[in-house]
Amino acid sequence: MIVRFLMNCTGLLDRVAEGELRRSAGTGRFVMVHRCLAFAVVAACSTVAAHAGPRAVIELFTSQGCSSCPPADKLLGELSDDPSLVAISVPIDYWDYLGWKDTLADPHNTARQKAYAHVRGDGQVYTPQVVVNGSLHALGSDKGAIEHAIAQSRSNGAMASPPVTLAFADGHLKVALADATDAHAGAEVWLCGLVKAVSIAIGRGENTGRTVTYHNVVRSWLKLGDWNGKANSWSIPFQTLKREGVDEAAILVQSGTADKPKAILGATLAAIQ
Repeated sequence: MIVRFLMNCTGLLDRVAEGELRRSAGTGRFVMVHRCLAFAVVAACSTVAAHAGPRAVIELFTSQGCSSCPPADKLLGELSDDPSLVAISVPIDYWDYLGWKDTLADPHNTARQKAYAHVRGDGQVYTPQVVVNGSLHALGSDKGAIEHAIAQSRSNGAMASPPVTLAFADGHLKVALADATDAHAGAEVWLCGLVKAVSIAIGRGENTGRTVTYHNVVRSWLKLGDWNGKANSWSIPFQTLKREGVDEAAILVQSGTADKPKAILGATLAAIQ
């Protein structure tokens, strides 16, 4: 077991026995964790200009400087093809000191991941880490744990959230939320500019020599406003998003605040037309 663990420390294996390997942000060390069973909360959305069933929101906190991340990045690519999910990559920057500066990372993403850990009270900040519906976390390369979290969110009866409509017309992106009888106080509405796919040739660090493709990469965050359960709408010029290769948009309706993010109540994602 010690030998296999050391092999994982060099990035040659991603899984050991019944556990999973991840890199902890607190110590910078690889640690073994057992497969977790995550429980998720509310997420619902609609596709462009049409309502659809509930979609789970998957946020993958990843880094080009982490050798355990490529399997999770590949898995997120698979999950991003599932129309029942809003799956996004959220690159962090705290591994930049290992020899490769992440070309997609944003300090806002790092702050978001740490804020999630603070709200949960567990202090768990690592890569690759998935946060499902703004609630509990799971190892980003553990498809079983992620699927279990999604299943829990769909079966716990707590997915009555506001329909979210995203449409494109007259050079504007138009977002609308309907009334909700069980409004959650303090919800914020966020617009994320995304790049559907970007391949990065990594020249140094743990992933040196590898080319990794990242999917639905967050390139910008814009708060549209607050939502208190009453119908509301926003209109945003395309030019607000059309930078750094952005070709998709995601809307997140999330309880709490940016500093204290809590359950995601509704979401949608669509290509910018």
